[in-house]
Amino acid sequence: MFRKILIANRGEIAVRIARACRELGVRAAVVYSEADRRALHVLQAEEAYCIGPAPVRESYLNIPALIDAARRAGAEALHPGYGFLSEDPALAEACQEAGIVFVGPPPEAMRLMGDKAAAKVAVERVGVPTVPGYHGEDDSLEALRREARRIGFPLLIKAAGGGGGRGMRIVRQAGELEAAVESARREARAAFGNGRLLLERLLERPRHVEVQVLGDRFGKLISLGERECSIQRRHQKVVEEAPSPAVDAALRQRLGEAAVRAARAAGYQNAGTVEFLLDQEGSFYFLEMNTRLQVEHPVTELATGLDLVKLQLALAAGEPLALDQEQLALRGHAIECRVDAEDPFHDHLPAAGRIERFEPPQGPGVRNDVGTYSGDQVSLHYDPLLAKLIVYAEDRAAAVARLEAALERYAVVGVPTNLPLLRRVAAHPEFRAGRLHTAFLDLAWQPQETPAPAPTEVLLAVAAFELGAGTEPSAPAGPWASGPWQPGRSGLPVRYVVDGRTERVIVAAPLARGEPWRIERRGERLEAAIEPAEPGRLLLRQGARVGTATVSRESGGWLVDWGGCQWRIERPTPPSLAAAASARSDGHAHRALSAPMPGKVVRVAVAEGERVAAHQLLVVLEAMKIEHPINAPFDGTIRRLLYPEGAVVDGGTLLVELEAK
Repeated sequence: MFRKILIANRGEIAVRIARACRELGVRAAVVYSEADRRALHVLQAEEAYCIGPAPVRESYLNIPALIDAARRAGAEALHPGYGFLSEDPALAEACQEAGIVFVGPPPEAMRLMGDKAAAKVAVERVGVPTVPGYHGEDDSLEALRREARRIGFPLLIKAAGGGGGRGMRIVRQAGELEAAVESARREARAAFGNGRLLLERLLERPRHVEVQVLGDRFGKLISLGERECSIQRRHQKVVEEAPSPAVDAALRQRLGEAAVRAARAAGYQNAGTVEFLLDQEGSFYFLEMNTRLQVEHPVTELATGLDLVKLQLALAAGEPLALDQEQLALRGHAIECRVDAEDPFHDHLPAAGRIERFEPPQGPGVRNDVGTYSGDQVSLHYDPLLAKLIVYAEDRAAAVARLEAALERYAVVGVPTNLPLLRRVAAHPEFRAGRLHTAFLDLAWQPQETPAPAPTEVLLAVAAFELGAGTEPSAPAGPWASGPWQPGRSGLPVRYVVDGRTERVIVAAPLARGEPWRIERRGERLEAAIEPAEPGRLLLRQGARVGTATVSRESGGWLVDWGGCQWRIERPTPPSLAAAASARSDGHAHRALSAPMPGKVVRVAVAEGERVAAHQLLVVLEAMKIEHPINAPFDGTIRRLLYPEGAVVDGGTLLVELEAK
């Protein structure tokens, strides 16, 4: 076994690999960008090396900087984690040249399976079925048009040189093809440095099932069972489980044998994953092979009792694979949820900011792989993944119940997260029944959905917090003993905006600390004693009922966590005179379109003075490696374009001024 390795990654996977190293007695050094100076993987490390500024191309994608860090650390091996350069053969080759062991497959296997077109050809030769499509060398627009007519619509455009949904577009009719090809190629080049594309027939509502494989350098290859990964958003997995509720013993054997044949065709070593699409008739098709450790590897660990990171290190050190296929059997059931910093109520836009409170659930059968902490800063430079919640139980029904209970106890305050979406998935009857497919979230979560109205306790907590009740636990009753909040008044009318809804309430402060506050809202009256528990946390007592509200200041308002849910609350502001002067009676004569989040302008699709139609693409913004189109809300004329392609802008920055016809 190695004495020391370098972990060439960040976030929860860097923390996870370091934990395995400690258990093996292997020293681990980590790398970090200037933006990650206080990241969790750095705070927990024995050694940490700065490799450059925040942008990934200057840090985590900088191969010379990584090799230099490994040399400075005296590392014998380098573990790439997942994402970043984990599937880039150039990093594996650079390690070889530097005399450093790359914890992963040989670069030749990575190069073959990293090219989706070449991978399809290779697995077809060994009898593994593939989705009908086109993966020829000529990927010009003319060639893709010709092949699209042959394949038929709907179809899928995919990046030949990457995965994770980057460079992937669904095309349902011929008129959409050109714009989709242009967008997919641009995103693929940005994500993988390779804009080559291929086409596949779109299978409607298939399952996404993948098989974990392991191989040593002596030619032994085995499969460790399958994972169900059908619950996806924008082709990014959200919830995964092992085993799949759709796979019986016979199908499991066929999938495992196909996965091993595919891996053997690539001369594969170490840990990898062969991904398949499973149609409604039970036929499966090779999708791709991920030549690295997967984000969802914990569900396989819990279902098999194996530690995949430790096995990776042992295989990279040259140890033979001691496991035999006949020894392996899946036991119980494991489910994983990815907890992301994004807003599910606003088109899942990635979020950044300070995490005021981070409290993952604990208990039997609950595992948390985390990459953040209370007080951490979430950056838009990187993937929005904060943590992974993994539950395990004796069967699927018990695992789903445990997942639902754990999600209710999960608390993240300071940035929006996808926890509301995850709770909806766990409680959905189709999920509970195991009837899953890749369009599941289209049914379980509609984009136009809005949060449920905030409980009255949330508004009361904000009112108390405004007066300083949540910032000074030991302070006397004095903060509200003057001004319009003077004790003894009958109450003060206050207006708040809660997730876009205006709420009018009347709040009365107590005469002395410990006495109840009173709030009236739409005829409802609530009294509660409020005690500061710690800065930002308030204990609300309503008789025998006790609840805790966490309130943090946000730009223009507050973020409140109550009962495991979050609400964004602001004080309403009157429209500006300038805005009023520029608007006509139709209500949208002049619209200023702003950036929904910080990002880079990667395309300006229109010109000043141009007439545009409703829903027409105006600007494309890239953030967290994902493109976000900004479309015209109505027919009109472009008055001004504020930023050119390549410009980096903050969230809320004015991008386009549009005037109605």
